[in-house]
Amino acid sequence: MNFSLKIKANEFIKNYIYNKNSFRNNAFLIDFYMPHIRKMERSDIISIAKSTLEIEISELEKLRHRLNDDFARAVEIVHSAKGKLIVVGIGKSAHVGNKIVATLNSTGTPSQFLHASEAIHGDLGVIQKQDVVLCISNSGNSPEIVNLVPYLKEYSSALIGMTGNKTSKLAEFSEIILDTHVDMEACPNKLAPTSSTTLQMALGDALAIALMEMNDFKANDFAKFHPGGSLGKNLISKVDDFLSSQKPQVTEHDTVKDVIISISGSRHGITVVTNNDEIIGVITDGDLRRMLLKGDDISKVLAKDIMSAKPKTIERTALAKEAMKILKENNIGQLVVTENGKYFGIIDLHKLLDEGIN
Repeated sequence: MNFSLKIKANEFIKNYIYNKNSFRNNAFLIDFYMPHIRKMERSDIISIAKSTLEIEISELEKLRHRLNDDFARAVEIVHSAKGKLIVVGIGKSAHVGNKIVATLNSTGTPSQFLHASEAIHGDLGVIQKQDVVLCISNSGNSPEIVNLVPYLKEYSSALIGMTGNKTSKLAEFSEIILDTHVDMEACPNKLAPTSSTTLQMALGDALAIALMEMNDFKANDFAKFHPGGSLGKNLISKVDDFLSSQKPQVTEHDTVKDVIISISGSRHGITVVTNNDEIIGVITDGDLRRMLLKGDDISKVLAKDIMSAKPKTIERTALAKEAMKILKENNIGQLVVTENGKYFGIIDLHKLLDEGIN
């Protein structure tokens, strides 16, 4: 067999083996990785879930009872720091650390995450002397953490250790220890971090909320850091941001024909009856239908005869969520927008819903 044929033969064999044993082959995957799958009733699954939650709730209760001045001191140190808070972690604690940083940044405490393995290979440079470091490690003795903590202490203004081992190397170097010890992980093998990471996450939330209170961080402050999402829109968006480009309008002496033309000329099913931009009332397509059902001579009917007086209004500078509240409470689809009490435009329920205002 020549050389090129040998190559083709080898490729054929490799492809055959791959296709036969491909991970896309469910039968192979199950046989190879899960030879002893337990079949469980739904009641058993729910029981396991409840047991998991009960274990973690129990550990959270213990954490709540052992909170002391160490936690308060940690909050005070972070609050008074001239720099930012650097959160350090590795493994599952790194995932927790990233979440804590995200919460802190969105609630007014400038923070940055530093992965322990990256820190000892050059990223220690992000730590400035005015920064505070919060290092998270359940054991407190991970090799990366052991190698790192002397530098974390030296380069920062304070080192806070969040650990489940108060005799660990992390605890030894920390100015303050936040004790996240657990008696039981929810994992049935007592191996996977479950209860311990729950405590870390919860204590991080407690830290963020305490700092929020100390900073007098309010809803409007929160909105500054969330301008793009529906949360931010609900907190800062004004009526003017969602105003319709159409401004249907008639006078009180206009005819039914004029009213129909005005309503048909916009997509809102409403027109506003005005007198020199002073709002007198509104007419909806529903008002028109009710008028026609009466069987009156419509040639003599004027806008003022079928309008609803004193409609619901809102100033253009009001929050959009206030407009949504009025729309919902009065079960209406449109709201008349004013500027200094005079007619300015229309805001529509569906536009607000599409934009995530609730």
